[in-house]
Amino acid sequence: MNNKSEDQRTLRVASVQFESAPGDKEANFRKIESFVTRAAEKNVRLIVFPECCVTGYWFIRNLSAPELRQLAEPIFDGPSSRRLIELAKKSGMTIGAGWVESTPAGEFHNSYVVATPDGRAQRHRKLHAFEHTSIRSGSEYTVFDLPDGFRVGVLICYDCNLVENVRLTALRGAEILIAPHQTGGCRSKNPHLMGVIDRRVWDQRHADPAAIERELRSEKGRGWLMRWLPSRAHDNGIFLIFSNGIGVDDDEIRTGNAMILDPYGRILAETWKAGDDLVIADLDASLLAESSGRRWIRARRPELYLPLTVPTGLECDVRKLKFEE
Repeated sequence: MNNKSEDQRTLRVASVQFESAPGDKEANFRKIESFVTRAAEKNVRLIVFPECCVTGYWFIRNLSAPELRQLAEPIFDGPSSRRLIELAKKSGMTIGAGWVESTPAGEFHNSYVVATPDGRAQRHRKLHAFEHTSIRSGSEYTVFDLPDGFRVGVLICYDCNLVENVRLTALRGAEILIAPHQTGGCRSKNPHLMGVIDRRVWDQRHADPAAIERELRSEKGRGWLMRWLPSRAHDNGIFLIFSNGIGVDDDEIRTGNAMILDPYGRILAETWKAGDDLVIADLDASLLAESSGRRWIRARRPELYLPLTVPTGLECDVRKLKFEE
């Protein structure tokens, strides 16, 4: 059965996992620049880095308000934005990376910037933020066109867990979902999902690589991702680029598992390396039009879905779900 259309567009993309140094933007940017150089040698056109990879992530929750203010910076005219935009222009590549944003009004966001080679940049503010009491959740979806002719959307980590967010991003025309994360190896109230990885297993990863590989591929990492990540791509008929942290992240061990999926939820490229890594895949737009998710979207009956917009009384702030017993 031929499930391809006549769409001839292709795009070479890369997903990166790396261990961020908490608060050390210079060290983290050097890693970003090194990966961009490697990707450029492989003719990559879009490279995706993890959530908060520039600032570091999980240590943020322990910062005082003044310390958070010192770490955060404005987007578009701040130093990290300018550096990312210049890197995109220099490399001729679209680059996505995340950090903590400060606004003129004194607010903070967990934000992600996608810089394109033509000198433009787009920003997504995490819709379900919980990293610090002073970090506010965003309220807008982010979908835009790349210079390479594909339409992309951005959702940060927990944003992707809610099926409504991915569906709305697809309904706005996204063909590719950029999905930066810091996940896996997390403390969880669900005894059947995730769970922390013993720091000693990580520290001994070179002496005992089989032990850490078992953890990264277990329910703490890849196993958990396989419960939902392919369905986000499949049910919405989109390519999905999953980028994640790896290694020590404050008191947890991130599991990496960087991967790229097609509109049928099939994995095009992945890694379970216990360290910084990059995976590359070519996206074939001819798979989009007749994918299951695209056909299901065409079969929708929106008049039936009005109750989705009505509060049930069960809704609560994501911080309550993450931190309160």
